[in-house]
Order: sequence, then structure tokens, then C-alpha cells
Amino acid sequence: MAASTARAASAGLAGPDVAAGPARFTEAISSADSPVAGLKGLTGFFAHLIDRMGEPGVGVLTFVETVVPPVPSEVVLPLSGFLAQQGRLSLVWVLIASVLGSVAGAWLFYALGAALGLQRSIAVLAKVPLLDAEDLQHAADWFHRHGRGSVFFGRFVPGVRSLISLPAGADRMPWLTFTLATAAGSVLWNSALVAAGYALGTQWNSVGHYVGTISNIVLIALIAIAIALLARRTHQRRRRTAEHPSEQTNPSQRSN
Repeated sequence: MAASTARAASAGLAGPDVAAGPARFTEAISSADSPVAGLKGLTGFFAHLIDRMGEPGVGVLTFVETVVPPVPSEVVLPLSGFLAQQGRLSLVWVLIASVLGSVAGAWLFYALGAALGLQRSIAVLAKVPLLDAEDLQHAADWFHRHGRGSVFFGRFVPGVRSLISLPAGADRMPWLTFTLATAAGSVLWNSALVAAGYALGTQWNSVGHYVGTISNIVLIALIAIAIALLARRTHQRRRRTAEHPSEQTNPSQRSN
């Protein structure tokens, strides 16, 4: 799915018949002073839509990205960060809108999985262009292998990020737990991509080449934090035991 998404994002709308609608739309909403005025093709369409709609456009495209593969977050979010750097958008509201869009899209897959079950959901979604049963089954296997924590960590894994909600719904994962895990993962991942676009400025489109690296860095950082917290908790428990050994004595022994 990642390869097909990349091809869809990078291929311009070259043919006049295919490009006519988006091209006219782009021409109508772009302006000479827009920082995205020179962008073409599908990426240009997304850019001009965000530039025209503002932060709500980020939320809409992030929602669509969750359910429709040809809209990659690797384009939408760095581009939004760039537009925030240019003063066209509010950085804070870009992050809020993108997280709301991600969570809303995840709810859709969650509801589908809960309503139809895993295999029926896969059969239905496999008919959607650029989605296939192998990608959907891979996400389901990832969820079953790693448990409910995969809803959070799956936000950083290409090919799993959007689809992990389906097996979570089919497994009837508690809705609140699912929502919090999705929101937390989306905050970190979306912030990383938006920040990268903001920092790189006019080179925002190079972020897509380093998505795998960004994903690995975020995952390693999260694992390191988890290990540090676990080590700290273990150390504190051992210290309490050493300082108060009587508390660890068996109650029957204390009574004697």
C-alpha cells in the first residue's frame, strides 16, 4: 500500500482529461502571492485546498488520508507545517485539526470492524481501489501479535497506521481506550511531520524521503522512555523494600 500511495502522490495529473477538474480548481483558488502557487498534480491540489480552506482543510485531508490511500500524511502534514511557517496557518490549530481528522478516520474503521467483524470488513474494504486484502490482513496480524498497545505504536508504522483500527473494532477494544491510544499516537506522529515541514521550509517535500527514518526515531525514543520509566519504577520498589523490610514480612510471621 505504501508504494501505491507514493505513486499516487507523486504522479502528476498529466492527461488533460484527467487533470481538467483539479487543474481548473487549482487555478481558481490559487493566487500569485501563495507559497504553493507553483505546485502541480495531486500534491498541488492538496496544497491549494489547504491554502484556501486553512486549518479545517488540514483536518479534512487528514481524515481522508486515514480512509483513502492516495492522500498520504507524508505530503499533507509537512506541507501544513510549511504553510504555518509562512504565516498562512496557525501551527497549533494545524496540529489540533490533524489529530481530530486522524481520530475521526480511525473511528470509521473501528465502527466498521465492530459492525461487520474482521473478515467481512476485509472483504468489503478489499474492493476499494488501492486497498487490498493483504494490507488489511497484515494490519490485523500486527494487532493480534502486539495486542492493544499496537493501536498506539501502529501510528508510527507505514502500512499499519490507518488500518490498525479495523481489527481493534472487530476485537471490541474499549472505545475510550482505543480513542485515547489513537489520539496519543496521532499527536506524536502528526507533530513530528508538521514540525519537519515547518523546520525545512521550502524543502518540506523532502520529508517524504525520510518518513521511515522519522518513524524509527520516534519508535526508538518511545521504547527508550518506556524502558527508563520501568527501570525507575523497579528501582523505587527495591529502595522501598530495602528501607522498610518489615513491610515485606509475612503477616502471620509478624503476629508470632
